[in-house]
Amino acid sequence: MTDSPIRTKSEGGILEVTLDRPKANAIDLATSRIMGDIFAEFRDDPKLRVAIVTGAGEKFFCPGWDLKAAADGDAVDGDYGVGGFGGLQELCDLNKPVIAAVNGICCGGGLELALSCDIILAADHASFALPEIRSGTVADAASIKLPKRIPYHIAMEMLLTGRWLDAQEAHRWGFVNQILPADSLMQRSREIARLIASGPPLVYAAIKEIVRDAEDSKFQDALNRITGKQLRSVDILYRSEDQLEGAKAFAEKRDPVWKGR
Repeated sequence: MTDSPIRTKSEGGILEVTLDRPKANAIDLATSRIMGDIFAEFRDDPKLRVAIVTGAGEKFFCPGWDLKAAADGDAVDGDYGVGGFGGLQELCDLNKPVIAAVNGICCGGGLELALSCDIILAADHASFALPEIRSGTVADAASIKLPKRIPYHIAMEMLLTGRWLDAQEAHRWGFVNQILPADSLMQRSREIARLIASGPPLVYAAIKEIVRDAEDSKFQDALNRITGKQLRSVDILYRSEDQLEGAKAFAEKRDPVWKGR
């Protein structure tokens, strides 16, 4: 569909998802549902190993919820689709890595979308904020996630005042992995994606499930669930051909050949 608000491209196990909804790449209900379907297909397609999420153009990654659509009748508690707002933050069992390539303004639900990714790369002109306080609403997902990612008082300042951070400050507080010149952002995102795509997919799945399961657990409780084979992806890994292949390749001093089984 040429008029779709989302463009996708897949190559070498990498899915690129580009939000292309002029003028600002804001997300309405229909767009969110499309994104949810795309990420659910990514989750379930064994040929796809890693995804990159970015925005079209050079000014906006995503400003979040489309307030114009809301004024025209989109309900804030409407049907966002299978993955919740933006297709990612409530998508169950997404055990594949996702990279956010933040190419400009990233605020509100757009920042929540980036926080739903595993690695965040930012163009040097990118900026970040949670301005919901100014429109009388709450950044609910960010209120949960951000204080766990950066110092509590910085997160609360963003939530309570709507203050903007530039890319350098976002990197300093630790929720941006790297800052790149704008013309190098996608190149570096693809380099990292290719590195991940060449690696052991079952291990990545186990890592993501362990991290997700352990988020609010005591260390020993989380470890007991792993050793007790209560985590599906870990159990699959330990019974897989890839687990044996990794050991053989190490002993034979060669590169492993991962099959994802």
